[in-house]
Amino acid sequence: MATKPDRYIGINNDINGGMTTIGKIIRDAWVFGLIPETETCQNWNLAGIDTLLQKVNAEWDKYGCLVSRLPPELAARHQLIHDAAIAKARAAGWSGEHETDYED
Repeated sequence: MATKPDRYIGINNDINGGMTTIGKIIRDAWVFGLIPETETCQNWNLAGIDTLLQKVNAEWDKYGCLVSRLPPELAARHQLIHDAAIAKARAAGWSGEHETDYED
């Protein structure tokens, strides 16, 4: 039986072009300047990812968890980072349909 990996493979190696829960945490951490955009979190353990998630959530809480409440510079940064990620993922074959299956 295969065992679950205990280290993250890195956003650049993640499935769906990094359009995963961990990928979103990393992109949001980039937006808030918690880690540099060059940090892919490759080989991070799950405790490290969880700590990063807590920091990201603390930042989002400041803005009511809404992009529309981000200050202009953070909103622009969010759009730039997430738009680039979506374009990259779509080029790799991701369509986003799985994320919206429940909306039918």
